[in-house]
Amino acid sequence: MRWWKILGLAAFAGVAATGVVVARAERKRRAYTPDEIRDRLRDRVNAPGPEA
Repeated sequence: MRWWKILGLAAFAGVAATGVVVARAERKRRAYTPDEIRDRLRDRVNAPGPEA
């Protein structure tokens, strides 16, 4: 039964680590100004894409 506890703690640590990664990505995403977002979207649209 002890390995169930270890497995549960490992799962909990994994979920917590995933939450930290998601929170960091969200903060980084929200740090852009509207002008920066607009410029990045325009760059993506004007970038050459794969030919169909």
